[in-house]
Amino acid sequence: MDTVTFHSKLGGIMIAIKNLGKAYNQKVVLFINELAISRGEIFGLVGNNGAGKTTLLRLLLDLIKADKGSAVSGDFEIARTEKWKDYTSSYLDEGFLIDFLTPEEYFHFIGEEYGFTRTEIDGRLSDYKGFFNDEILGQRKKFIREFSKGNKQKIGIVSALITDPQVIILDEPFNSLDPTSQILLKRILVDYNKKSNATIIISSHDLNHITDVSHRIVLIEKGLIIRDLQNDGGALAELESYFSV
Repeated sequence: MDTVTFHSKLGGIMIAIKNLGKAYNQKVVLFINELAISRGEIFGLVGNNGAGKTTLLRLLLDLIKADKGSAVSGDFEIARTEKWKDYTSSYLDEGFLIDFLTPEEYFHFIGEEYGFTRTEIDGRLSDYKGFFNDEILGQRKKFIREFSKGNKQKIGIVSALITDPQVIILDEPFNSLDPTSQILLKRILVDYNKKSNATIIISSHDLNHITDVSHRIVLIEKGLIIRDLQNDGGALAELESYFSV
């Protein structure tokens, strides 16, 4: 897949972070002085294990509380209201799944939470037939807990896409997927972004995948932003150079 070019039509700021900090046992694991993510941007987040990537995503979803600073989504401060949840979806790990449901039951549950009928959700699921590869839907009461890790990953990712969110947050979405599914997922994310102008925030260890889909990539190490790169053709080489030292 060719690297995407940066959109010139991004419509203002979607996520704004100011002096956002988190520490555990007095050890600072994340501190971001200032960061703005544009509406319609596919925003890639890279860094070594323990860099603070997942901590940042969890702060943006109000799953953990910051020790200082703020994060704003649209017009809403994330820690002070739940209104941003109306247009936000995410999949970080298997803990987001309800594993005693079938995939269909889970997708219908997610859809109903956002006001969609079962018929509407079933129609949207048909768009992911190739991605599912006939391995997920119609499996005769097979519960999510019985699926492979890769198919659980697909269930979680699609559950984050089927409700027309304007902000999507995905942590390591390419993990556990076979090469064909990784390629399909990249196309799905780019196409969804072009269709909806949604802001998509993706954390990944895979530099090739993240540069294939992202308009912009931020590198975090030890909780700090080290690089903030527009993906204009040289980002992959710069990232590879950094991590090869």
